[in-house]
Amino acid sequence: MTTSREDSLATLRDQRSWDILIIGGGASGLGAAVDAAARGYRTLLVEARDFASGTSMCSTKLIHGGVRYLRQGDIGMVRNALRERSFLLQNAPHLVHPLAFIIPAWNQIDRLMFAGGLKLYDMLSGWHNLSASQRLNRQEVIAALPGLKSAGLCGGIRYWDGQFDDARLAITLMRTATDLGATCLNYLPAIRLTNSKGRVTGAVLRDAETGEKFEVTARAIINATGVHADSVRQLDDANARPLLTPSQGIHLVVDADFLPGQQALMIPKTEDGRVMFAIPWQGKVLLGTTDTPRPELRQLNDPQPLEAEIDFLLRTAAGVLTRPPTRADIRSAFAGLRPLIHPDNADEKNTAALSREHAILVSASGLITVAGGKWTTYRLMAEQVVDRAIEVAGLPNAPCPTQTLKLHGSPNEAAGDAYGTDAPLLAALPGHDRLLHPNLSCTEAMVRFAIRHESARTIEDILARRTRALFHDAFAAEASIERIAELFAEERQLSPEQLNTMINAARKTAARFRLNA
Repeated sequence: MTTSREDSLATLRDQRSWDILIIGGGASGLGAAVDAAARGYRTLLVEARDFASGTSMCSTKLIHGGVRYLRQGDIGMVRNALRERSFLLQNAPHLVHPLAFIIPAWNQIDRLMFAGGLKLYDMLSGWHNLSASQRLNRQEVIAALPGLKSAGLCGGIRYWDGQFDDARLAITLMRTATDLGATCLNYLPAIRLTNSKGRVTGAVLRDAETGEKFEVTARAIINATGVHADSVRQLDDANARPLLTPSQGIHLVVDADFLPGQQALMIPKTEDGRVMFAIPWQGKVLLGTTDTPRPELRQLNDPQPLEAEIDFLLRTAAGVLTRPPTRADIRSAFAGLRPLIHPDNADEKNTAALSREHAILVSASGLITVAGGKWTTYRLMAEQVVDRAIEVAGLPNAPCPTQTLKLHGSPNEAAGDAYGTDAPLLAALPGHDRLLHPNLSCTEAMVRFAIRHESARTIEDILARRTRALFHDAFAAEASIERIAELFAEERQLSPEQLNTMINAARKTAARFRLNA
């Protein structure tokens, strides 16, 4: 089912009372919308910018238990994540697939230690395990990772996890929630919370495109705004104590020939104790990630990679790859902020040690905040926060069906096409065989599809989240801006001024993703 933004706004004008209002359109908010709508509740989700326009589009593209978290003793989190990994592989096979990872070892002690850790990972997976981890000899590692330096290598370990396209999954969750009857609107910020007799009862929303305001009420209000959760909590209570410590993670994208093949590389020991991944992703290689405390960025929407972070990833890659990537080889660079839970007395200088687990809090007025977590556990977070909303608001109880709920477009069997069962609809659109740019895989039909069926409102929405052009090659994406503007003009009635504003904004965004050597 496709609902236009105009239709959704019309629904909002007609229906001002909801069972559940969700503020925030990233992974946790969209997951909650799917869960709430699947249980039959009247559900409204609003997002200040575009769906997944923050942290949710800047992940390492992994659906995983988190091997590195075993070192921190987060056994429960790892077990839950591995369980959730299996649900996503079943419910969205067009977007999530297994991926083999190899941890190389340059001495036998490390090889034995890694093997033991991965056997624990296998055990925690239980019947959800994708495949048992394996010890590899030197020749097997070299064959699997042709771009890896072989000097001193004594072998390695292969294990399996999941890979996905984060923003595409977010858009799929929005489509799924809409299919189930929810109303989901982007570019509709909540500017004020309303209350009655000490209880939060609703919000005032403003259409960022027209300025039109809506006042809505809801029996339960969920704050799922990621790194901005404290800001919404302070709309409810100006004295609310900060809950989150932002941590920045960056990624660099280089051409696939730096690490040929279809298996990922994990470096468990780097100069500062972090792990580093080199992952094949949609015809490129993704290098990441960093973990840099950025408490000063609590209000920043668009973080930038720091020079020290870029140098760290390039230096670490140069230490293990036969062909060291340089700044000139970077096709795209992007940064995201992790909404890490800040436990009492935690050291903000060491965000790598802060928990990736989520928390659900209820304020004195009844505002429900879900914070922390990661993409892999979005469904579990949604189940738990909707359970809490039922309790807080006194909603009629309904069981959660999402463990086996197929997401929008999901085929009966795994398929390589991220559009799933929508692929024939896409193929019928004009321009299905015309690429936006020779260095990109996205077509003109994908742009039209995004505008007509996926709530894309700007050129940036297209380049960053409906296609992943900005993440694949920021230079090619920038060169595509004018053509996408022409397609917008054909699909929507926009004034020349509106188009110019959109073009200029897209160019500024492209400049954030590209680096000059």
